[in-house]
Amino acid sequence: MSTEASAVEAPEIVVVGSANIDTVIRVPRLPTPGETVLGTSVTEFVGGKGANQAVAAARLGRRVSLVGLVGEDAGGAVVRDALRAEGVDTANLRPRAGTSTGIAMIQVDDEGENTVTVVPGANAELDAERVRASELALREARITVLQFEISDEAVVEAVRLAGGTVILNPSPVRPVPGAVMDRVDVLIVNRSELALLAGAPEPATTELAAELAAGVEGPAAVVVTLGADGAVLVRPGGVVVVPAVPVEAVVDPTGAGDTFCGALADALVRGEDLAAAVRWAVRAAAVAVTGPGAQSAMPTRERVLAGASA
Repeated sequence: MSTEASAVEAPEIVVVGSANIDTVIRVPRLPTPGETVLGTSVTEFVGGKGANQAVAAARLGRRVSLVGLVGEDAGGAVVRDALRAEGVDTANLRPRAGTSTGIAMIQVDDEGENTVTVVPGANAELDAERVRASELALREARITVLQFEISDEAVVEAVRLAGGTVILNPSPVRPVPGAVMDRVDVLIVNRSELALLAGAPEPATTELAAELAAGVEGPAAVVVTLGADGAVLVRPGGVVVVPAVPVEAVVDPTGAGDTFCGALADALVRGEDLAAAVRWAVRAAAVAVTGPGAQSAMPTRERVLAGASA
């Protein structure tokens, strides 16, 4: 293969993260502790925050590679086949013997609220050595995207090897190693994740979210996703508030945050500035909540341009 051909096929975005089989149960309302609620349907999807964000960016037209692990089981084969069908490069998504593919159990109620329980499986075994096996892709990619359904060790190594812009979505939230935070170009958090990172009450308004984000040390910029309140971008040059895009009905918010991350990476690869990238990501996430499941609801570029109500 020629150097020119290799350059054309190199991924623009490398996502380092998890890949799961998601089981989504629809319920009239989320159960309280100790309560049994009858579900109305159950569906299986390919998920995991890493896989979701990779699909989100690929569906918007980007060349994407996913770095991660799946089990040497039926679930792993399903995940890899589904991602390849979406155009995601799975050469760096390797099967791991002796473990199972990660799973997530998701309950979604009639109001669109959800709860998620994840059993990491093979995702938990992604370590620095296995990340280093994808060093060339990480060094050449324009964007590296990471989440926290993998180990700190894997995140630290991926950030060290990243040759381009680093986007970190620390979800599920836990303390971020200093070596990581100082290298992050864009930190993407929702309001509850921001509160936990900052050790403060959850911000009730856009203004409070901006104030709290301004106190986060390390990243060059912080983007706070606020659901129906849109998003806010905080960076040394100031604050940009991006209003939400109205939708007729929220069907399932499961993949909205991952769609936001993938869409923001897509816009940055296209050369948009960060404020424009946040606006594009808000539009994409609005479309995603109008369909069931995570990856199944992620929009194409044409669908985002058509709008959430189309």
